[in-house]
Amino acid sequence: MSRLVGILGGMGPLATVDLMAKIIAHTPATRDQDHVPVVAWNVPQVPDRQRALAGDGPSPLAAMQEGVARLNDAGATCIAIACNTAHHWHDALQATSSAPILHIARITLEVLQREQHSGAVGPVGLIATHGTLAARLYQDLLEPAGIDCLVPDAQQMATLFVPGCYAIKRGAVGDGGRLLETLADTLVARGATRLLLACTEVPVGLEHIGSRLLPVCIDPTLALAQACIAHYRG
Repeated sequence: MSRLVGILGGMGPLATVDLMAKIIAHTPATRDQDHVPVVAWNVPQVPDRQRALAGDGPSPLAAMQEGVARLNDAGATCIAIACNTAHHWHDALQATSSAPILHIARITLEVLQREQHSGAVGPVGLIATHGTLAARLYQDLLEPAGIDCLVPDAQQMATLFVPGCYAIKRGAVGDGGRLLETLADTLVARGATRLLLACTEVPVGLEHIGSRLLPVCIDPTLALAQACIAHYRG
């Protein structure tokens, strides 16, 4: 086994399983042995990333560094982080890892740029945590590439995104999905032609309810899964 994909997960657990499921679903395979070998560190006791960035909780960095170290010890030849907000600490994590750590936002930009060449991309609605939006994880990549971004307002974040995201984290996936679909509707009403699901709980919720908006969604988890497959297949 020359290549092994590592997943730094637990943020949250369902998002980690979603990434693994998408790696399996999108790998060309006719037998078990054709699938991508994966080792996952799905440990959810990492301090809350959103609260840390808001100055309301401890940093998750040490806990994430432990996960990265375990994945390196297991022989991972690349690492994917199953959380968008955690990419705020991407450079610090990469500095402690011998295995390259994929960057979900940069990979997603490549997907959008391929669509842009076909003239398919208008304003993109970002559905993400406060931390991801405040850190401009996606805006600072998309806007220089000529892709306009629309973001929810403070009330929509407080009444739709946050309760929707945390509903999924506690297992109320349908409730969370419906709240997030309502938020997505507001972005479409403002002119978003594509919805970028820039929090790994969001595709879990929208797929669970079979949202009618899925055809206009860009799923960074899927983009990350495809990058993991490409790494293994070389």
